[in-house]
Amino acid sequence: MNEISQPQKPLASPFILTLAAFVIVIAGMKAAASLLVQFLFALFIAVVCFSPFFWLQRKGIPKSISLIIIIVGILVIGFIIGTLIGTSVNQFTNDLPAYESMLEAKTTSLMNWLTESGIQIPREQWINSFSLKEPLQLIGNIVGAFSNILSKMVLILIMALFILMEAADFPAKLRSISRKPDQSQANFMEINENIKKYVGIKSLLSLFTGIAVALLLLLLGVEYPLLWGLLAFVLNFIPNIGSIIAAIPAILLSLVLQGYSTALLVTAGYLLINFIFGTFLEPKMLGEGLGLSTLIVFLSLLFWGWVLGPVGMLLSVPLTMIVKIGLENFEDTRWIAVLLSSGKVTKSGIRV
Repeated sequence: MNEISQPQKPLASPFILTLAAFVIVIAGMKAAASLLVQFLFALFIAVVCFSPFFWLQRKGIPKSISLIIIIVGILVIGFIIGTLIGTSVNQFTNDLPAYESMLEAKTTSLMNWLTESGIQIPREQWINSFSLKEPLQLIGNIVGAFSNILSKMVLILIMALFILMEAADFPAKLRSISRKPDQSQANFMEINENIKKYVGIKSLLSLFTGIAVALLLLLLGVEYPLLWGLLAFVLNFIPNIGSIIAAIPAILLSLVLQGYSTALLVTAGYLLINFIFGTFLEPKMLGEGLGLSTLIVFLSLLFWGWVLGPVGMLLSVPLTMIVKIGLENFEDTRWIAVLLSSGKVTKSGIRV
């Protein structure tokens, strides 16, 4: 007599399969990071250009002419920034050894004073603690990553151009191929609106932060104010730690060239600027619409920085928002989206 066959248990739970798929996808992204970074940077440029592009079309300007205007605008802005900042970068790089020697002399003088006061500190450890090399190496890695991207700017602009051309037609294409067209279009619109909101507000606040930093350093007589203003603008896109990293070189340089009083004023100025734009204005302007917890924002910074490098750190919040919205629309992964969310949630997983 044949035994009644028992239903076989699945070899792996859905969670294990999801985790395995996640590991494979991340490994693929890390392997293709150089190409993926170029695409994401092109997408970032396209998102920034969406509003002026569609505004030109609403004014009756044909799509092709609007694209030409946008591309010319990007090139002009890039040329102006390169002209203003390029000389400062080269000059600062050439003067860096002299600044390090001056900083070492100041730290040695302070160490001698502490020794005379009865406080013993190992000389090498003291000098290394106040070296410009480590913070500048981190900033150099970030600048180097962007220099590599700018060297491929033609390809990036071409990708951004095609993204802009397809932007208006993409919702209709998505609707035609989706099994649930209304839900798919709603998801796409939510992702689009959240990214536009974040990128637009963050770009505006970063621009004001960079201008404020440049004016502060110009008034205090710190060298290369435009360079440090641009650095503050770029690194302000990195959540939590970007503004801190941007302040280190200017504070150390003011300490070397102007002394302790100016360095304290520069530090106070950075703290005030970041409090106004980062702590006070940014939460009010962004509000709760992004729906990511503070812990997740910080962890996403580390994660995307590991996967994609410095550019991943800049794009960590938009990328995490896309992942969160995608996870919300599948029952098996909805719980992960709830964990990523900020605020309280109901039993259905909706944030309140």
